Amino acid sequence: MPGTDRKEAVTVVGAGLVGSLLATYLARRGYTVEVLERRPDMRREVIDAGRSINLAISARGLHALRQVGLEAEALRHAIPMRGRMIHSAKGELTYQPYGKDDSQHINSISRAWLNKFLMTEAEATGRVRIRFKQRVDHADFETGALTVHDDTAGETRHEEGRVLFGTDGSGSAVRQEMDRLPGYVASREQLGHGYKELTIPAGPGGAFQMEKHALHIWPRGTYMLIALPNEDGSFTCTLFLPWTGPVSFESLDTPARLEAFFEEKFPDARALIPDLVDAFFSRPTGSMVTVKCAPWRVGGRALVLGDAAHAIVPFFGQGMNCGFEDCVVLDGLLGRHGQWEDVFADFEQLRKTNADAIADMAVENFIEMRDSTGSPRFLLEKAVEKTLLNAFPGEFVSRYSLVSFSRVPYRLAYEVGAIASGIVSELSEGLAKAEDVNLERAGQLIRGRLVPFMKEHADGFRTEG
Repeated sequence: MPGTDRKEAVTVVGAGLVGSLLATYLARRGYTVEVLERRPDMRREVIDAGRSINLAISARGLHALRQVGLEAEALRHAIPMRGRMIHSAKGELTYQPYGKDDSQHINSISRAWLNKFLMTEAEATGRVRIRFKQRVDHADFETGALTVHDDTAGETRHEEGRVLFGTDGSGSAVRQEMDRLPGYVASREQLGHGYKELTIPAGPGGAFQMEKHALHIWPRGTYMLIALPNEDGSFTCTLFLPWTGPVSFESLDTPARLEAFFEEKFPDARALIPDLVDAFFSRPTGSMVTVKCAPWRVGGRALVLGDAAHAIVPFFGQGMNCGFEDCVVLDGLLGRHGQWEDVFADFEQLRKTNADAIADMAVENFIEMRDSTGSPRFLLEKAVEKTLLNAFPGEFVSRYSLVSFSRVPYRLAYEVGAIASGIVSELSEGLAKAEDVNLERAGQLIRGRLVPFMKEHADGFRTEG
């Protein structure tokens, strides 16, 4: 494996979720790891970076934590979300289970808590040193040397050549350095929507004021509000709006307009957000970006992974899960190869097509969440899908279940989803209710279209959940 000297030192740029977990994986392989983080230590200073407050962790992310013994503690701080709770403009509620039963769920977890936990666990290996307020100004990929500015000391230093991992997010300094190289291609596409985080506080005695075990959605066409539960009984709400237009962050420019908008479009949520005006106008408005680039590596000297390589919009809840899965795949390759160059080449070949697939699915899921989740046709198709999941176990699978509840490669999940949704759509034509679906016809379609594809790609479906 790379680095036959077990004390070989490597550098990780970025101590976020993926960087901290990667450091732990590398330390367990015997490497000495220096992590350079641009921000202050969030365990000691309050950082308001405008980033999402909580995240959805599912099968892929939990598997990655399990490999290094951290899953159980993470789950103690997570809240299972077993389905979507759809809120109509009149306050009517419709529940859509995520899986075939309650065992299939995603989990709401605090980003800040998880990041602090992963940094502490990385340091506990005894092989990881995290240095804060360190800004990477330049990377020399020929020698591996770094130019780093220490914001605390106000000094710039040059670090000796090491193998370099860039896990420094969608605005990655490491990727920007790679972008200077001949033949490098990168795109950074910003979504036409931004987001603002609001809070529904806990009720008396820390009680949840809405269903605790659900991801709440207020779909309103070109915009939406969502809410995820927190440990303390509160909900983090995220309002997604276009940047400009008739209903947008630009148009909601006064307290009166904001109040009128919420009273009309989200009346049940408005009743639960006492500090709406103050929170809306004082908190930052976040942006969302999809990053695609190639290559992800420079020989055997540098590699980007996580959001630095493949940032995605948050509407499939897979950004962190995908980044954590990167760590699992890289670790497996470290156990099989003798050279960093081989590890990095195989890593990119395995992960690039899957990262592109989940990026595309995330954008598609945004459209589904904001436009479709409240429509009668969508609700019918989701009910038909659940009927098929239970009636044809092992034969019928959905894109959502493969993405969230298995570790089947994202590219396969994307392709299977297209076939499965076509079957559901066909079976739903002219149907009044899901219980009336023609199971005989369903069996024919599933065994004629879906099963042959899954058999053809059987190796991808052998991945354990």
